Amino acid sequence: MQQTQMKIEARTSTGKGISRKLRAAGRIPGVVYGRGMEPLPISLEPKALSAAIAGEGGLNNLITLQGGGSLDQTVVIVADIQRDAIKGTPEHVDLHRVNMNEKVRVNVPVSLQGTAAGVKEGGLLDFAHHSLHIECLPGCIPEHIELDITAVKIGQSIHVQDLCLPDGVKCLDNPKAAIVGVLGKIKDEEAPAPA
Repeated sequence: MQQTQMKIEARTSTGKGISRKLRAAGRIPGVVYGRGMEPLPISLEPKALSAAIAGEGGLNNLITLQGGGSLDQTVVIVADIQRDAIKGTPEHVDLHRVNMNEKVRVNVPVSLQGTAAGVKEGGLLDFAHHSLHIECLPGCIPEHIELDITAVKIGQSIHVQDLCLPDGVKCLDNPKAAIVGVLGKIKDEEAPAPA
């Protein structure tokens, strides 16, 4: 899993008015929380957030905070980003402090490899689960789960229980849930032409 760093500043005051002032000054208000700690308000630059979640790991990147007083060198992952409904710009960020020795639950994207045999036969690919809910230690979070679909024929699918996950990674989704399948009719034997 990718590890990045992000500069933050601790803030003492909270509320809607303070958040508006921070946004007007080009900063994003946020909060850092975790087990055994009081939530601590922070602010950060949008560019710092974008750089920290860049790459395939995205929101699952492990981020080491720089600055912020007692939060300096704290490792976090992004729990949530609230965005402006029209512009899509970040308005608030929730950061979850992680203990590298305690398991976390995150969503990881599924990456399909190859072209399904059923698609080559004229079937339609049904990609039902684009991400999986997994549990593992923070240092073991995979950037994605690779799934080879080359052998999937029309009428077949790959389920959660069929996955080969990395050591220490457990999928929390329903084992019988289909991740990907190929839809379509299996060609019948050519029917004799009508007389």
